[in-house]
Amino acid sequence: MSLTPRMAPFAEIVAPSAWRTVDLISDLHLQAGEPATVDAWQGYLDTTPADAVFILGDLFEVWVGDDAAALPGFEAQCAEVLRAACARRPVFFMHGNRDFLVGADFAARCGMTLVADPTVLVLHGERWLLSHGDALCLEDTEYLRFRDQVRTPEWQQALLARPLEERRTLARSVRAQSEDRKRSPDMVWADVDADAARAWLRQAGASVLVHGHTHRPAIHDLGQGLRRIVLSDWDAAAHPPRAQLLCLSSTGARRVDLR
Repeated sequence: MSLTPRMAPFAEIVAPSAWRTVDLISDLHLQAGEPATVDAWQGYLDTTPADAVFILGDLFEVWVGDDAAALPGFEAQCAEVLRAACARRPVFFMHGNRDFLVGADFAARCGMTLVADPTVLVLHGERWLLSHGDALCLEDTEYLRFRDQVRTPEWQQALLARPLEERRTLARSVRAQSEDRKRSPDMVWADVDADAARAWLRQAGASVLVHGHTHRPAIHDLGQGLRRIVLSDWDAAAHPPRAQLLCLSSTGARRVDLR
């Protein structure tokens, strides 16, 4: 499967000159049943010295619609945490494969800025290509077909027209099916396609792609001066716990363990 060429330029954010450091996080998969990770996330947002935070997808384990945050509960609590964080510094959100239904209403409620996937961040004269990463896992053809379907306005409007509790039930069913597939001995874990990553980097005029999704933190040499940096997922209840960010500054990229 080949990567469909993008004819339009990638989205671009030029950091203000006052920004010294920018934090990148992804794949926290926040859910009410895992309070340790939620607490770690809130503690991080309360204390980070970064001038801006970019969330590169899958902040939530599942998102069934912005109307969920209008009711008392987990989503509303997360909105309060984000609102407080956005009052201190800019917070940017990129959709992942789990929370692609996060919409403009929720972003406005929190004061958060939605960004396209991919987006180029220009910081200290360097161009960093940011993505969730799922669109580049070209071997996962079944998922990419699903992704194409659920990212259409028509599909999303039809789903969001259903009652909230029906959407919650559907989400629980989809998550259960996903967990069953993960336990299957035939499960194939697709990774980012190197040729596709190089093509994106060349088009973006960048030398480093930063993404999440695969939960395989590493630095990959793509050749020709190009690199791919993979963010870690978060699980504060794991042994050892995982809660890591990537800090961008004038000196480059540095991983920071928060636990």
